[in-house]
Amino acid sequence: MGIIAWILIGLLAGAIAKALMPGKDPGGCLITMAIGIVGGLLGGWLGKVIFGVDSIDGFFSLSTWIAAVVGSVIVLALYRVVTGNRSR
Repeated sequence: MGIIAWILIGLLAGAIAKALMPGKDPGGCLITMAIGIVGGLLGGWLGKVIFGVDSIDGFFSLSTWIAAVVGSVIVLALYRVVTGNRSR
């Protein structure tokens, strides 16, 4: 599966991660999409490196989606730690 597919999965995984971790974050929709893309790529990479399995089996594979959502949740949590309670 190519980078374009991971970007598409990342967009959806970012929305899922935001639903799993609700809260008020600075940024909005564009930041959520960027977090999803980075998280999807991170999840795919972590699946290969840590577990030694090819988590990039296909677009409709459950392991692919789990890796992307877990990566997005990790990136969203890191984003919240870095930004803290900054007000606009």
